[in-house]
Amino acid sequence: MSLRFVPVSRETRGEFEAFFSARGAPHFCWCMVWRRTSAEAKHNSSAERKAQMMQRIAAGNPIGLVAYDGDAPAGWVSVAPRETYRNLGGPPAAPGEVIWSIACFYVPRRRRLQGTVRELIAGAVDYARGHGATIVEAYPVDRAAPSYRYMGFTDIFAAAGFADRGMAGIRRHVMRLEISEGGRTGS
Repeated sequence: MSLRFVPVSRETRGEFEAFFSARGAPHFCWCMVWRRTSAEAKHNSSAERKAQMMQRIAAGNPIGLVAYDGDAPAGWVSVAPRETYRNLGGPPAAPGEVIWSIACFYVPRRRRLQGTVRELIAGAVDYARGHGATIVEAYPVDRAAPSYRYMGFTDIFAAAGFADRGMAGIRRHVMRLEISEGGRTGS
C-alpha cells in the first residue's frame, strides 16, 4: 500500500469534512480534544467542535493529513506544531528545536490491520519535516491501555524510530523522533 497525503487547508477542507462526516468517523470530536482552549471546552457538542475546527482551518493553521489510497480516503493523522495543542505532556523545547506533534489517528474499520497507521506516521513525519520541524513528538499508549488508543501504540512508534522519553500521565508515553532534511535520526 502506498498512500497519498493531502494536508487539510482552506482548499481541501471539504474533503476533510466529508471524511469526518462518514459513517463510523469521529464526527463527535472533530479532532478537537487536544486543541480546545478552556473557553472552547465549554462548547462541547459535535457541531460546536466542528465549528472550532473549521475556524482553525479558515485561519490557515495546520491540523493534519487525510490519506488516500487512489481516490478512496484511507485515514487521518493529526499532525501540527506542538504549540497549537494544549499541553500534551512533552518536555519544553530546547533552543533551536521546532516540535510538531502527532496527536491522533482515525482509520476506517475496513482499512484496519493493513499497516495504515505506519504509513500515516511516515506521512506525518515527512509533512512536519517539510514545515521545518526538528522533532516529531507523539503520545501513544501500550496495547493493553483501556483509553487513549486513538493516539497510537508505543510499539508502532518504536518501529518507526521514535524513542520513549517518559510518561505523560499514567497511560500516555512521550515518544520523540529527531528529524533532519536528509533523513531520520531517533532521539
